[in-house]
Amino acid sequence: MASGVAISDEVIEHYTQIRTRRQGCEEKERLKLVVMRISDDHKSIIVDDRSSLKIKDIEQEHNVFKKVISMLPEKECRYALYDCTYETKESLKEDLIFIMWAPEDAPLKSKMVYASSKGALRAKLPGLKREWQVNDPADKELSALIEKLGGRGTLKSIEGIDV
Repeated sequence: MASGVAISDEVIEHYTQIRTRRQGCEEKERLKLVVMRISDDHKSIIVDDRSSLKIKDIEQEHNVFKKVISMLPEKECRYALYDCTYETKESLKEDLIFIMWAPEDAPLKSKMVYASSKGALRAKLPGLKREWQVNDPADKELSALIEKLGGRGTLKSIEGIDV
């Protein structure tokens, strides 16, 4: 909590939900994307329910990756947890990716607060193997995520799209 911003219990609950598959839970109700933001009073990190996605929200999407990116605002910072499905030469995989979204057009103060709060948030979300920092338009291209996941030589597809 270097920035003085606390992490709400709701964030931890959503992290637990997206991270684990519950027996008896319907697949369509599983979380695919959890977007988090700093509250309006600047005191805590909360879940942005309007921008979060469940599996049922993306069933008809041809390009899941574009849908995920579209949920992040163009001029505001956000954190996100993205349950990414991809195929390597060896197997089909799912990884939870922590996204630090700080677009160029976001206010400088906002970028500073998000950057200084990121460590405390990551500490509350143990077991995350991958992080994707997005700052400029090139960072939000599929090719940037491909590199984070091992590169074109390793990956066959992401979210059903051949790479």
